[in-house]
Amino acid sequence: MLNNKSIIFFLSLIFISCGSNKLSYQKKKVRNIENKSSKSIERFFKSMSSKERTHWYVNTYRKIAINEMRKYSIPASITMAQGILESNSGMGSLAMKSNNHFGIKCHKSWKGKKVYHDDDEKGECFRKYKNPEKSYRDHSLFLVNRDRYEDLFKIKGGNYVKWAIGLKSAGYATDPSYAQKLISLIDRYELWKLDGLKKPIKSKKDLKQKNTKSTETKTPKKNKNKIPNIKQHVVKKGDTLFSISKKYNISLGELKKINKIQSNEISVGQILKIK
Repeated sequence: MLNNKSIIFFLSLIFISCGSNKLSYQKKKVRNIENKSSKSIERFFKSMSSKERTHWYVNTYRKIAINEMRKYSIPASITMAQGILESNSGMGSLAMKSNNHFGIKCHKSWKGKKVYHDDDEKGECFRKYKNPEKSYRDHSLFLVNRDRYEDLFKIKGGNYVKWAIGLKSAGYATDPSYAQKLISLIDRYELWKLDGLKKPIKSKKDLKQKNTKSTETKTPKKNKNKIPNIKQHVVKKGDTLFSISKKYNISLGELKKINKIQSNEISVGQILKIK
């Protein structure tokens, strides 16, 4: 017969497991939604809470994220957290309609299928993939093949905290809280286990705030040799000529004229003059 202490301990375990966001990676049977109708997938997603859908998402795509980590040295926790955030755990319209789980736009180099979606502007061009696995692979290549992300691959030990801060610093997203959101997802759902870690990386809150704040507010030192009243803007992911013109309170036509631009296409890393 169980004594009182044993009963209390057993009930405590039940309570903790029911109220936890922690994720079990031992789930073997995960519902496959591939080749299902959009209505069927929508019903399936609506049948779950946000937390349950996130659990399903990680159990469904974790092996792909781990394979990408082994091939390209991108922490699986980072890939998974970005997938969760960018695709709303698979429920986002881009993920459902075009298997785009990372919000990657077409850019000039893209020669694959396209889909148009309202983002910073109406009808922006996004990449379309045959399946989610293709989206995960393109995400890896997107980071590997762009110079502005090269410092991330110098981070030792696959430190996901430094990776999250580095992604924000390199301009992957315009959201000021992007790094904190990734770190929060990784810690909340124990995604660090996908990296083979035995415990989460403890980082000081002020360090995270300092790194993130510096990427948003730090401006280059003034050069006395530069012509006064001329500013520069480095194009980041999500920027458009329209959004940049609004930011600096100048007309779209004037912005294009200053930079001798004929079309509305710009690329990440491009430097624009702002008068």
